[in-house]
Amino acid sequence: MAAELVEAMNMVKSFRVSDLQTLLASMGRSKSGLKQDLVGRALRLVQTEYSPELLKNVRQLYESRFPKTSGWLAARRPEGIPVAYSSLSSSPTATSQGADYLNGISKPIPTPAAEVKLVQLPFYQTLETLLPPTELIAQNNEKLQDSQCIFELTPNQADQIRNASELRPGIRSIQVVLRICYTDSIGVQEDQYPPNIAVKVNQSYCHVPGYYPSNKPGVEPRRPCRPVNITPWLHLSNVTNRVTVTWGNFGKRYSVAVYLVRVFTAADLFSQLKLCSVESAERCRERIQDKLRFDPESEIATTGLRVSLICPLVKMRLGVPCRVLTCAHLQCFDAVFFLQMNEKKPTWTCPVCDKPAPFELLTIDGLLSEILKETCEDIEEIEYLTDGSWRPIRDEKERDRERERSNTPEYPVVDICIPEANGHSPAHSSTSLTGKSGSSSVGASGAAGGPAVAPGGGAVVDLTLDSSSEEEGGVAGGDSEDTEDSADSPAPKRGRYNYDKDLVTAY
Repeated sequence: MAAELVEAMNMVKSFRVSDLQTLLASMGRSKSGLKQDLVGRALRLVQTEYSPELLKNVRQLYESRFPKTSGWLAARRPEGIPVAYSSLSSSPTATSQGADYLNGISKPIPTPAAEVKLVQLPFYQTLETLLPPTELIAQNNEKLQDSQCIFELTPNQADQIRNASELRPGIRSIQVVLRICYTDSIGVQEDQYPPNIAVKVNQSYCHVPGYYPSNKPGVEPRRPCRPVNITPWLHLSNVTNRVTVTWGNFGKRYSVAVYLVRVFTAADLFSQLKLCSVESAERCRERIQDKLRFDPESEIATTGLRVSLICPLVKMRLGVPCRVLTCAHLQCFDAVFFLQMNEKKPTWTCPVCDKPAPFELLTIDGLLSEILKETCEDIEEIEYLTDGSWRPIRDEKERDRERERSNTPEYPVVDICIPEANGHSPAHSSTSLTGKSGSSSVGASGAAGGPAVAPGGGAVVDLTLDSSSEEEGGVAGGDSEDTEDSADSPAPKRGRYNYDKDLVTAY
């Protein structure tokens, strides 16, 4: 009876939300609420109202989900059924209390969730698995839950940690890290922290990465989910290490794992990239020719592709051009800055098209590396041609300068403001362009009533002539004519009033 009760409770814990709702509805219980509420309600139902009818319903629901199970008593604990963590304590009293579970039957040992697979991280190389992914199980209906896990380090593992080099003061290249992710068997899982997370290692709280500040209004800050380094708080001996994870129970399932890893820096990954992933210049030219190949079915023919030599990340000239093999564009970004930014904040996203850019798909563009060596620093853009060649594209301002420089006629410039050696201006020079004296030139021009004409056909203008003299002469001539007219003609008679001839004054 007790064994069947324990097995029925284990099967209830493996039910999905739909199975729990079906079980509760068949027994006349409420089926509303979150999954943890439904699980707690179903477990209390099994404990308090255990009956053959309830046992039959649990068996049918379990066999519908796990059809490979042959019988009700095929196994005391079927594989894949999550169980709660046992309360671990060094005192005998606490151990005996934690071992008792429903009428003296010992509580099952936590079973790792073997189906969960964590994604591989470029900056972490897994050396050994100290604790495989194990699900965090809520002990009650409280929002904050505490789950414990234990592991031990072998002497060889402890020596690796002690003898590891330091990347930074206090940070070693060999670490023991804690990783948490969603409990899901579909695909690989990325690191994901549960709400209100806190990690305590051997009675000491360790640092968990905080939230990134958000500059956008109305957007909640995001926490960087990366492995938690628990090495400084471990016992590097045969003593058992105990890790307690405090997490918020809000309906999602999480799994925890512990690994011994080697930590890489951005410089280490850059060395691997240069050693293993460089695309040759010939292969790059073939890729360009494929993109620019003429398509007879297309109405638009592409004759060139422009590529900027400025990194879109830091707006500086490219040092090591890099791109993703799965991206369709030819635009590159700087590999060094890209790795350094992902070391601080791992996003692994292409800065050109915002598509995923994992480290395994990064490659260095060999053709663009040669172009950067051949071009000057002021060249910021190039254009690939259909035959795989390229040409530099200069700035529009520089083009305008060259165009003005080519269109400007080359004429000698004479500065008339600089006096000659004799103290006179060029117009006062004793010798004119014709070889005659300046006075004769001026006299000739005055006699002709206009400026003198040079032998080459150009007009010679005397800049020393005062314009006021001409105006005075003209005014004087006009006054003499008026005087002669007034002497010959009689003075007009003026009446008492000034009015027109046809107007009559009325008195």
